Order: sequence, then C-alpha cells, then structure tokens
Amino acid sequence: MAQQASAKKKRKKDLQALAVFTRGIIKENSLFVLLLGMCPALAVTSSLETGLGMGLLVIFVLTLSNIVVSLIRKVIPDEIRIPAYIVVIATFVTIVGLLTEAFAPALHESLGIFIPLIVVNCLIMERANNFASKNNVLMSAIDGIGVALGFMLALMLIGGTREFLATGAIAYGIYLPLPFEGSIINAGLTLFQMEVFIGPAGGFIVIGFWLAVFKAIELYNKRKKKEARDRWIEKKKKEAAERKRRKAMESAGGSA
Repeated sequence: MAQQASAKKKRKKDLQALAVFTRGIIKENSLFVLLLGMCPALAVTSSLETGLGMGLLVIFVLTLSNIVVSLIRKVIPDEIRIPAYIVVIATFVTIVGLLTEAFAPALHESLGIFIPLIVVNCLIMERANNFASKNNVLMSAIDGIGVALGFMLALMLIGGTREFLATGAIAYGIYLPLPFEGSIINAGLTLFQMEVFIGPAGGFIVIGFWLAVFKAIELYNKRKKKEARDRWIEKKKKEAAERKRRKAMESAGGSA
C-alpha cells in the first residue's frame, strides 16, 4: 500500500511538472496567447536566426532568474521584492550580453540594444513575480524553460516567415557562430522577395497573421469542447429520462 501511494504521488508530481512545462509552450504561449514580449518580437525577428538567438538568450535569463528568485523568495521583504527581482534579472542579462559579444559578435551586433532591454521584458518579470516567487526551485526552473522555449519558438516562427517572404530563403550560419553557412529553404523565386517584410510593417503583418491563426485554433478547440460537453449533457439527460420512464412503468406495474 505504501509503495502504491508513493508511486501515485510521484506520478502526480511528474504530471504536474509536465503540465507546467507544456503550458508555457502552447496553452499560455507568451506571444501568441498572453501577448507579452511584443517589442522584441517586432524588432529582432527579421530572420529565423535572430529570433532563435534572442530566444536562446531569454531561455538562459528566464530559467536562471526563476531559480534564483525561488531560492531567495522567503528572505526578501515585500517592500523591495520588485527591485530585487530586477537586480537578479539584470545580473543575468549582463552575463549573457558579455558572452554573446565574446562568442557570437554578429548576433550581438544584430540584436544590439535589445539584449540589455531583456531586463525590462515583461515576460521575465511576470514569471518571476507570479510563479518563481511562489514555487520551489525545480518547478520554477521547469516553468522558466517551458515559457522561454515557447517564446523562442514563437520568435522563430515569426522570423522564419518574415525572412522567407522577404528573401525567398531561410539561411543559417549568418548570425549564430556555426562552423558552416547555408540555407534551410531556398525557393529562388522573385515572388518571395518582398523586402517590406524585413521592416516594421512586415513585422506587424506577420505577427497579426500568426495571432489570427492561433486565435482561430483556440476558438475551434473551444467550440469542439463545448460541442462534446453538450453531447455529454444531452446523453445524461436522455439516460435520466429513460430511468424515470422505467421507474414510472415499474411503479404502474406494481400498482396493477
């Protein structure tokens, strides 16, 4: 019995950790659902690589910030909680900025001011204040990785779309320190060489498109769940009516 209870408890914890991890990627995606971090989403997604690069930096900062905030959450007075979180986040942003400048100078030059601006990214502060400050280290780390991974995938989707529509190709090895360069996709068609998508207007168009797609998927899933629930309710109503009818027939037969 004790072993079964322990196994059940462990399974429950594993499911909870999985739910925390996947929630930030899909259900509560920071960009497409919560609309957090829209500034870098517009500014640094001119290509898939720059979106990927910014996403990797955010994974580093958000995960480590969550861990530290969770560790110190019980010793920081409420009056200085937010300034303390900003100091923690700024520390990791400084580290990641120096590392990027040293090992990925092309990416550092491309992202520019948006690396130090990670400090004021509302996504990172929101997770530190609303999750890491209320949960243990392990769950905070899982939450940080999941949310940041969802953010990175969203940036890559936007960046890849903009790059393909603007150049007809999706390149690699240009900004990231890879030992080779090339193209994942190269259509070679003038149809996909609309330079407007490299600029701010193209960013708004692409983000608006993907927001519409994800909203349509969300509404479709809600409609399907509602239809399934309505069918279940209707089924239960019919079963209840049938039981009532049988009970009435049995009562009538007994009286006869």
